[in-house]
Amino acid sequence: MNDLVFSQIDFGLLMPLLQDDDITDISYSNGGVLWVKTLTQGVQKRDVPGVNNETMEKLAFQCSNVMGKTFNMAHPFLDAESAELRLNFVHESIATNGIAVLIRKTPAKIRLNKDKLIKEDYVSLKLHDFLMKCVEGHCNILVSGETGSGKTELVKYLASHTKVDEKIITIEDTLELHLDKIYPDRDIVAMKTNNIASYSDVLVTCMRQNPKWILLSEVRSAEAVLAVRNSISSGHNIISTIHSDKASAIPMRLYSLLETSQDIDQFVKSMHRYIQLGIHVKGYFSKKYNRFQREIVQVVEFYVDDDANEAKVNILYERDLVGNEKYNNPTSHLIDYLASQGVLMREDPFIPKEGVLRDSSDEPIEETSSEEKKAEDNSANSNVSNTQTPVVNPAVNNTNTAPAKPIVNNANDGASTQSMKAQVNTQVPNVQSVNAGIVNAQRIVGQTLSAQVAGGQTATVQPVNTQKANTQTSSGAINTANNVFKGNVISIPPGVNQID
Repeated sequence: MNDLVFSQIDFGLLMPLLQDDDITDISYSNGGVLWVKTLTQGVQKRDVPGVNNETMEKLAFQCSNVMGKTFNMAHPFLDAESAELRLNFVHESIATNGIAVLIRKTPAKIRLNKDKLIKEDYVSLKLHDFLMKCVEGHCNILVSGETGSGKTELVKYLASHTKVDEKIITIEDTLELHLDKIYPDRDIVAMKTNNIASYSDVLVTCMRQNPKWILLSEVRSAEAVLAVRNSISSGHNIISTIHSDKASAIPMRLYSLLETSQDIDQFVKSMHRYIQLGIHVKGYFSKKYNRFQREIVQVVEFYVDDDANEAKVNILYERDLVGNEKYNNPTSHLIDYLASQGVLMREDPFIPKEGVLRDSSDEPIEETSSEEKKAEDNSANSNVSNTQTPVVNPAVNNTNTAPAKPIVNNANDGASTQSMKAQVNTQVPNVQSVNAGIVNAQRIVGQTLSAQVAGGQTATVQPVNTQKANTQTSSGAINTANNVFKGNVISIPPGVNQID
């Protein structure tokens, strides 16, 4: 419909609702009942005196006249659309309780921005940045969700992050994206299907326009499914929406729309091979925020396992009903695909790999190298006396002296080596042995470890750089003890050597 002609239609008492930016949908039915859907409060009933069946029939006849169509018992359905409105009328001969009307507002603007998404808990920061990387890396993305969940708004937001020099062609049966009006200086072609030009016809022409991105407003028919498959298999990138109960079910939903006898395994594999990401959005009234909440509840990666030749789904992100979040890192398939598009992504954008720590900025911090640890060990040893004579408790008359190695003086000559097992309090360096024979042990930073054992003898261990320590009995026999404090976890402050 021509926008100039459409602007001349008298909406009467409905105009204040149309001018309210918070309202997205207006529904009239049942002889005078008016409901609206808002961005902040969800679905609400509105009482507008004077709005009745007669008012709505008058509006329907205005639309049919400017469109050159008929609206009566013989033609009981009427659709009208402009740049920012989409109207649907059902005649009272079909809607037996009175004329039914739905007005949907599709403004030529992007309602979403990064700050708004993070502030309203629509998406976490690290997931947002991950999705932006995937758009930059030309991933094929399908957004699923229920009616009114905000699928189209998310597609518009993702499309806004495509590169300015990449050509976009939108293919829609009803105009909703309006990217050509939002970005009038970009190379964007908006195509609309109708009774003359089908999806297949428009897609053939679209290919000849040499686009980088093809945006389908919604995949709702077999023809649209074929358009998706033909687009991605020819090397073009797509972003589109589809009705599905979860992102992981998108390939099967596509197959159910296809309505053919094509082999299901072959079709699903082809979708997993060419579609990189599925995103599921949900809209509901949140008691926590006391408003209508829209949020991403699932993001999945589709791929085909090279070894088993099976279609696989990797759930990258999932949020449950109470807000608990679960992340998984992408597979090498997605990492390699992004690399082939010139976009480098860490292998662990969500969960740090073992041996890598993250600070508050979520940047990886490598652990201390073995050379640095060795230097720290040597530095700690420099604080110890340069003589290798063990330190003995002066209150005890000890007759056994052994050089160079940490020793254990046993009260019984010739007895087997007595192991020292210390259980360390992680808050205070004073420790107490689990063995009854050891009654007092203390870890002193930069000094030796002395322990009084049964019989009045003193066991002394000096800091060493190795993971093994030698123990010596009073008879001179030397045995190698693997880990003097074996079996106990010892918490040592940073920069202090640990004798396991």
